[in-house]
Amino acid sequence: MSYTLPPLPYDYKDLEPYYSEEMLRLHHDKHHAAYVAGLNAAEDRMKAAIASGDFSSANAIANDLAFHGSGHRLHSIFWTNMKPGGGGEPSGTLAEAIARSFGDIDSFKKLFLSVTNAIQGSGWGILAYRPWDEGLVVLGAEKHENRTQWGVVPILVCDVWEHAYYLQYKNARPEWTNAFIEHLVNWDNVAQRLVAARSVEG
Repeated sequence: MSYTLPPLPYDYKDLEPYYSEEMLRLHHDKHHAAYVAGLNAAEDRMKAAIASGDFSSANAIANDLAFHGSGHRLHSIFWTNMKPGGGGEPSGTLAEAIARSFGDIDSFKKLFLSVTNAIQGSGWGILAYRPWDEGLVVLGAEKHENRTQWGVVPILVCDVWEHAYYLQYKNARPEWTNAFIEHLVNWDNVAQRLVAARSVEG
């Protein structure tokens, strides 16, 4: 299987002024594309290792699969988690699920921003569904693949690698994450992801 860069569900200019056209082009067309290429290369190297029986580089390849594969997956969610005119608050079953796990939407937002802003170096803020207790959990991933819980299903992700925001927000990460949660989040997409995640058995 060969992985491909997914198209954006909106035009490059559509997220302005909260996400600039220049930054979106660079982030999607260059950085995400690099993770797709890295994942395909790692898959090919692992197939070659299996075919040859030479596993001397297997651990390095496994690391690349985790890094590039997680980077590709999280970015693919990230683009759909945003929309022009986004933000506001969730409703319906998503709002109910957030209330059950975090008390209310305001508490969730504060928790999500606190965890996301505190990521050391590069990483992601993640809201995930946890199948084994049917609850939601906020996680902070370092790089793409570190500090996770196995089996959870990400439904909302915020990229805090510097390439995701530095061109527009410089070193003001909290300004970027606040713009994301208040003006860009596509809560309909998050709700759809929650419905799909609930079909996963823990």
